[in-house]
Amino acid sequence: MATAAPLLALQNISKDFYGNLVLSDVSFELGRGEIIGLVGENGAGKTTLMRILFGMNVIRDTGGYRGKVCIDGQEVRFQSPFDALDAGIGMAHQEFSLIPGFTGAENIVLNRESMRPTVLNEVFGERMSILDRADMRRRAAGTIAKLGVSLDPDTLVSEMPVGHKQFTEIAREINRERTRILVLDEPTAVLTETEAEVLIQALRKLAASGIGIIFISHRLHEVIDVADRVVVLRDGMIVKDTPTAGVTVRDIASWMVGRHVAADRVGEGVRSFQGDIFQVSHLWVDMPGETVRDLSFTVRQGEIFGIGGLAGQGKLGIANGIMGLFPAGGEVRLHGQPVLLNEPRLALQRGMAFVSEDRRGVGLLLEESLAWNIAFTAMQIQGKYLRPVLGGLFRLRDEAAMRALTEDYIQVLNIKCTSPAQKAMELSGGNQQKICLAKAFAVGPDLLFVSEPTRGIDIGAKRLVLDALHKYNREQGMTIVMVSSELEELRAICDRVAIVDEGRITGILPPTADLADFGLLMTGERVANG
Repeated sequence: MATAAPLLALQNISKDFYGNLVLSDVSFELGRGEIIGLVGENGAGKTTLMRILFGMNVIRDTGGYRGKVCIDGQEVRFQSPFDALDAGIGMAHQEFSLIPGFTGAENIVLNRESMRPTVLNEVFGERMSILDRADMRRRAAGTIAKLGVSLDPDTLVSEMPVGHKQFTEIAREINRERTRILVLDEPTAVLTETEAEVLIQALRKLAASGIGIIFISHRLHEVIDVADRVVVLRDGMIVKDTPTAGVTVRDIASWMVGRHVAADRVGEGVRSFQGDIFQVSHLWVDMPGETVRDLSFTVRQGEIFGIGGLAGQGKLGIANGIMGLFPAGGEVRLHGQPVLLNEPRLALQRGMAFVSEDRRGVGLLLEESLAWNIAFTAMQIQGKYLRPVLGGLFRLRDEAAMRALTEDYIQVLNIKCTSPAQKAMELSGGNQQKICLAKAFAVGPDLLFVSEPTRGIDIGAKRLVLDALHKYNREQGMTIVMVSSELEELRAICDRVAIVDEGRITGILPPTADLADFGLLMTGERVANG
């Protein structure tokens, strides 16, 4: 007897963006009524894979993909998300796509509203039908009941708590009559533990009705609770596809972060430090998408302190809040003296500097020369690279000193450029990042925050950037707080690594700690601090 084709089959899927391979030969199947837990670190390829499945425009606009997507044994090539919806695929994204001014019911049945005829239909046809709001509400209430949540369909989305918005988003997808494959991207990230348990129970009911579900989450204990199988992506490849029976959170964490990085360690092993230079107590930061809730840590004089974690968990908010770019509160001390928050200039005057993750939006003066970029902060805050005129009556830029400064950093950081007069916007991403570092180094800070220092640059430039941080730390004793989504980079250069989850530090480990322990911290599980 012939075996029925799987509900969904991804076969040898590969995808590159402008020569950068992000998915390589990815294959797995989803059966009817099956729940698959799809996990992986940031950048592992999960989002790109789901964009392919859902026919997102960004895939088509960047050259498409290689491999096959098959539903019920038939290959499909979606040209838009509407094609995917017509084929029975529903997707609830991390970012809500609800209309705030509509009620829950109106959002759930959006584009599939119930209509009822009027007396004008006989003359003007169906276009004179009006909304049947009672039926729309009935349909929405029935879908909400499937989820088993207490949610008023008449409440405006703008007035809903965030958890109810998530349930509304999911209800909209399962309200479609043809939905048979449901993709949920971090559906419990904004839910309380009680709400998350309700959702997990609802997913089991949906699976029992024959719907296949792809459940993407960094909460690995939930993956084990709800999924029949777990599929682990790492560096664009599937490294594990196994039933969840008998699998532990530690197992999955090890598979997620299983790269060998010990050989790339930079430094001299465990170092000793004189004392603390920087203390943060109960910090909160209101940075959209990177909220910090209640975070405390201490940095020792002369160390490189790493901060990692998954996207959207708050790690980027720490430096942005302390340096005054977003509203912040709590207590921060440098050399034992309080640092006034929400005052960027005062933070710089106190001896701190910041290399932002947004080098084009925050870090660089794109239309200005390299010399102007590198000297700018030191000139503004410390009065450097200015020469007195008319006995000190006023001061002008010291162009010769700025040029000499820039030539030094061009040599030290191996910046590829034509001259110090070249505009910053004309450099490659890696060289722009080096300019941002040079600008911070020129201030000679006691404490340097470096956020995502190697984001978007090639592997060769990454090595040079990390080497520069290592050099200034070891040779000049500069204390560095490095924020990165790349765990291997943190382990390669830092003396300690803190992991942030949901706006709080879940643990601090030495770089030599077991990779599985880092993976556990990223999923909110706590382990002993190092």
